[in-house]
Amino acid sequence: MQKKILIIDDDTGLCELLGSYLATEGFGVDSVNDGAEGAERALSGDYAMAVLDVMLPSLNGFEVLRRIRQGSEMPVLMLTARGDEVDRIVGLEMGADDYLPKPFNPRELVARLRAIQRRSQAQAAAGEPRPNILEVGDVTLDLGMRTVVCSGKPVELTSIEFSVCEALLRQAGTVLSREDLTRQALGREFGNFDRSIDVHVSSLRRKLGPGVGGNDRIKSIRGIGYLYGFSAAERRAQ
Repeated sequence: MQKKILIIDDDTGLCELLGSYLATEGFGVDSVNDGAEGAERALSGDYAMAVLDVMLPSLNGFEVLRRIRQGSEMPVLMLTARGDEVDRIVGLEMGADDYLPKPFNPRELVARLRAIQRRSQAQAAAGEPRPNILEVGDVTLDLGMRTVVCSGKPVELTSIEFSVCEALLRQAGTVLSREDLTRQALGREFGNFDRSIDVHVSSLRRKLGPGVGGNDRIKSIRGIGYLYGFSAAERRAQ
């Protein structure tokens, strides 16, 4: 049986609307209107992913996300106020998989949820046949164990950051556009004014630190995208 989606939002009308709409799209849905209860339910293991609002009673969405990430890697899509870019950046840096500003079209929510589903299924399938190791310079990424080691030290990455890192390492030495990186790491199309991938890259850059010799490990290519700063010859895949 397919696990349900958990909606954590204090707007009961919105929860009812989304529950009905998502049901027509083949999703099972439960909703809670309180942050503390939402965190507890999310950690129950009964849900495939969560849709989490920032503004909640008892616990705000960021605290709920923090509690979820302490015990689970379940995908979380955050709902933020339109125009509040700070909330979006904070949520992504704390481990949210994606965000959607309110008000939104339910079709957009379904598209984002399906993108998260596809990415999660692809990640699960990638780990089944055999461990896959990517080595670029001093970074080693293990797809089977979903771990990253940089300069001999483990690096804690969110699920999305891991996907971004994988995409960059696989194409090290080649400029990767924001559009392609969004498709590969987020599983959806890149949208105008969408800074999600930039936030994830920034967080990944900070966690990995500078490259050998203090050079930028991940270079920003203005108006295009990103380049992992090693030549293709340095990449070894096992």
